[in-house]
Amino acid sequence: MKLVLSVLLMASTLPAASPINLWPKGAPGEKGDIGEEKDTTGPNGQLVAGKRVIRLGNVSNPTITVYSPAKDKNTGAAVLVFPGGGYSILALDLEGSEVCEWLNSIGVTGILVKYRVPARKGLPNYAPPLQDAQRAMGYVRQHALEWNIDPQKIGVLGFSAGGHLSAAISTNFEKRTYDAIDAADQISCRPDFAVVIYPGLLVPRQNPEKLNPEFNVTANTPPTFLAQAQDDPVRVENSIFYFQALLKAKVPAEMHIYPVGGHGYGLRRTDKLVTTWPARAEEWMRSLKLIP
Repeated sequence: MKLVLSVLLMASTLPAASPINLWPKGAPGEKGDIGEEKDTTGPNGQLVAGKRVIRLGNVSNPTITVYSPAKDKNTGAAVLVFPGGGYSILALDLEGSEVCEWLNSIGVTGILVKYRVPARKGLPNYAPPLQDAQRAMGYVRQHALEWNIDPQKIGVLGFSAGGHLSAAISTNFEKRTYDAIDAADQISCRPDFAVVIYPGLLVPRQNPEKLNPEFNVTANTPPTFLAQAQDDPVRVENSIFYFQALLKAKVPAEMHIYPVGGHGYGLRRTDKLVTTWPARAEEWMRSLKLIP
C-alpha cells in the first residue's frame, strides 16, 4: 500500500513545473485595472461529463506552465495549449491542464498558456491573446533544448476561442504584434502544426460563409487537424471554411465532423463519438512523424 501511494503521489506531482511569467515587465498595455484573477465558477456551475470546470477570469498576467512527459517516453514534440472560454474566461482544467496530461501520456510536452481575458476595451477580442501566443511560442523555442523539446516540432492546440487563437497564430507569424523585448522575440513564432478543436469566431456570426479577415491562410500555414460536431451551437462552419481555405492553399489538413456532440467537451470521454477525437489527433500526429 505504501508503494502504491508513493507512486500515485509521484504521478500527480511530476508533470507540471511552476508557472513562468511571459512578460518580465508586464504585458503590453496592461493597466492592472480589471480586477482580481479568480475562478468564476459558482456552486451551481455547469458540469462537463459529471465534473466541475475551472472558469478562470480577469487574467492580466499571462503565464506558461510546462508539463513534461516521463523521460523514457519523451518524443521531443511539444504543444502549446490554449483553453477556450469565448475570450471571456479560460476553461483552465477542461481545456488546459487535462489536455497537457493527455499529451504527456503520448510522449509530448504540454505547455499550458494562460493568456489574457476578458477582451480589452477598444481592441479586437483576440489581440492581447495573440501577443501572448506569439510571445509564448518564441519563449518555448528559446528554451527548447533545456526542456528536452525539438524546436522544429512545436505545435498549438486550442478549443473554441482557443481554437481561434491557434488559427490566428498559424496565419499571423511573419511579424510580432508587439514591440520586441528580448531575444525570444527574435525567434520564429510559427507553429509547426496545429490542432483546432470546435473553434469559434473563425467566421462572422451574421455571414458564416467566409473566414474573418484576421486569417491570412497561405501555403506556409502549418499542417492542421480540425474536429467539431455538426450540432455545435457555435457553428460547424467555423471548421468547414477554415478547412476549405487550407485546401485552397494546399496546406496538409485533416478534418473530422461528427453528427452530434455539441460544444465544450474538452477531452472528457462520454458516449458521444466526438469525444474520441484525441485518438484521431494522435494518429494524425503519428502520420506527420511528430511522434513515433
